[in-house]
Amino acid sequence: MKHTLTALVENKPGVLNRVVSLFRRRGFNIDSLTVGRTHTPEISRMTIVMEGTELEAQKVEKNLFKLVNVIQVDQLNGKPTVSRDLALIKVAVNSSTRSEVMQLCDIFRARIVDVSRDSVIIEITGDERKIESFTQMLEPLGIIEMVRTGVVAMGRGEHRLSPEGYQPAPTSNGKTYKSVL
Repeated sequence: MKHTLTALVENKPGVLNRVVSLFRRRGFNIDSLTVGRTHTPEISRMTIVMEGTELEAQKVEKNLFKLVNVIQVDQLNGKPTVSRDLALIKVAVNSSTRSEVMQLCDIFRARIVDVSRDSVIIEITGDERKIESFTQMLEPLGIIEMVRTGVVAMGRGEHRLSPEGYQPAPTSNGKTYKSVL
């Protein structure tokens, strides 16, 4: 079963390496990992999708929270969430297949973001199943290249990750920098 974990972490060098190393040491595979800054420059948000049992996901959640520079961790399974993946797909086209590709884009609410004589690049966002279905429809036409961002997820409504009580970790020179939170 897939489990989605989100974590707020300090935006510092080495944090991503520590998180990935935790998965490697425990023998868990990361299905998807996305990281980006939040509205607070000192804090980044990670969305991690892993396969495993509920117990394994709980262990990972607890171990993530123990890592230096990790502020908060939450498992989103069973909670109302919004999750999205983004894909850019380059598809081979010719005069007879171009209109078919455009129709598929309309059906799946995808956008053509680049056009050349022999190919188009399509941008599609949605859940993983939508993107998988879209790529299955494009495969007979000739996918040249594809890249996906990985899942980003956020709890619906009142549910949120919050850095309340966050105090930055001391730097190697022993000084703690003032937080803007």
